[in-house]
Amino acid sequence: MTAMKCRGVRPESIGASLVNYAQKELTKKSSLWNPSNQTKVDLISTGHERLVVETIVNLLPVEKLAVPITFLFGLLRSAVMLDCTIACRLDLERRIGSQLDIATLDDLLIPSFRHAGDTLFDVDTVHRILVNFSQQDDSEDDMEDASVFESDSPHSPSQTALFKVAKLVDNYLAEIAPDANLKLSKLMVIAETLPTHARTVHDGLYRAIDIYLKAHQGLSDSDRKKLCKLIDFQKLSQEAGAHAAQNDRLPLQAIVQVLYFEQIRLRNSLCCSYAEDDHKPMHQSWRISSGALSAAMSPRDNYASLRRENRELKLELARLRMRLNDLEKEHVCMKRDMQKSHSRKFMSSFSKKIGKLSIFGHSSSRGSSSPSKNSHRTDSRVIERTCASTD
Repeated sequence: MTAMKCRGVRPESIGASLVNYAQKELTKKSSLWNPSNQTKVDLISTGHERLVVETIVNLLPVEKLAVPITFLFGLLRSAVMLDCTIACRLDLERRIGSQLDIATLDDLLIPSFRHAGDTLFDVDTVHRILVNFSQQDDSEDDMEDASVFESDSPHSPSQTALFKVAKLVDNYLAEIAPDANLKLSKLMVIAETLPTHARTVHDGLYRAIDIYLKAHQGLSDSDRKKLCKLIDFQKLSQEAGAHAAQNDRLPLQAIVQVLYFEQIRLRNSLCCSYAEDDHKPMHQSWRISSGALSAAMSPRDNYASLRRENRELKLELARLRMRLNDLEKEHVCMKRDMQKSHSRKFMSSFSKKIGKLSIFGHSSSRGSSSPSKNSHRTDSRVIERTCASTD
């Protein structure tokens, strides 16, 4: 194999040769390539098989996809069963982690070959593989500085691989959840290995946690709350949300959160359906619902909703103040107009009364002056007549 590498033989040809050699040397004495028919460690002669596995691992090509990932998982099962060196197992775990997105659920179900009180499957090995995948994904993002934005986009290969691995991990958790010996800490470590943005939908994680709660009914309330914190109830589908709202195995706080997010989803769908209608009643109902379910929110979300409601109340108060100022101005104008109209009516009535008084006084003066003139005229006529008679 070393001479073939030196002569420049393709990695795929070297990988195919190693696969054929492993099948001849290892599958005769054990069922390492068939996980459903595993044999005990004491039935295998460990010396020769351990040497074969370690030698094959040392001769594996460095390139990805040079050998099938199923073959790498078979070597890892053999290394765990035969108790090979730590360097050999870590090398296999690193190789598997670099191409974990093409693995299947059967590949991850590595049986545990320890004492009888342990879990059915080797959870620690799977956890180390997931850590290698996460670190490899981070290192690729750091190395490719020119494609940072492409790696964060949902259509980039790394993001697609992350989605595939997240779905694979959720199925793996659902498969190992019924194990009575599986501790809560190991389940949570496997679920928390991937970043939060790896799961766009939390239906698979909710299903796994529900299976674990059903198989471990003796969990305390604090442990159930701790386990349910892994689920983002806002990322549940409509079917999973309806199931969670009626699931009595979940803590009460989780059920309230489910109902809260279902109400938000219903409100958003109504807003999209009736976008042309008036949204003021919708805001009022939102204020009532948010006040009733504020206890189900996290402190940061609760604080944000309270600040939003406070701003809305301040706006309404400012509108009321402006309306009150307008009403006060209108009242002042109306009062002023009433005063002006009252004064005009008083002056007009007063002038009419004065006019009536002056008319009566002028007529009386005329009447009084006419008799005096007539009397004067009669007196002068009488005097003239007396003078004529004397003559």
